[in-house]
Amino acid sequence: MLKLITGIALGVILSLVAVWQMAGSLMFEERVSPYTVEETVARIQQNIQAAGNGWALFGLRYPTRPVEAEGVSVLPVMAIEACSPKYSGPILKDDKVRFLSLLMPCKISVYKKSDGKVYIGTMNAGLIGKLFGPMVGETMEHVVADQKKFLEFDATKPAPPLILPKAGGEGGAGGAAAGGC
Repeated sequence: MLKLITGIALGVILSLVAVWQMAGSLMFEERVSPYTVEETVARIQQNIQAAGNGWALFGLRYPTRPVEAEGVSVLPVMAIEACSPKYSGPILKDDKVRFLSLLMPCKISVYKKSDGKVYIGTMNAGLIGKLFGPMVGETMEHVVADQKKFLEFDATKPAPPLILPKAGGEGGAGGAAAGGC
């Protein structure tokens, strides 16, 4: 009996360690881009504007700027923010899941690593959605489908211009409502 209890306890501990080690790779996804940071961002911005389903650009952030202002040299990072009221609306209306507003607007990070390659980082919206019930899960399935479109690049088309944030801090064109999602 002691062997059985010890085996079960050891199995639970090993399972928890495995989940702990894999959690980051499950919650976030990373892929290599064939373009520079700026061109990758511009192509994603263009795809967001073309996606339909109410998607609009909300912002473009440069997380490295405050670090660089302190005199620290870092590789470039740009964060695209986009929102679709079609998807955010039902979540924001529901008191039980309104805290998920922390994840709004949808963010896509584009950055260069020390290996010289440019990467695109996204949150695993499908997995996150499943954690919060059927309404959020179904909504996030739609977000995932649209997000895949954002990250499809047509190499035969020239690079579009980068859409820079407006002076008030809101990002680019696309009809995002004042204040975002």
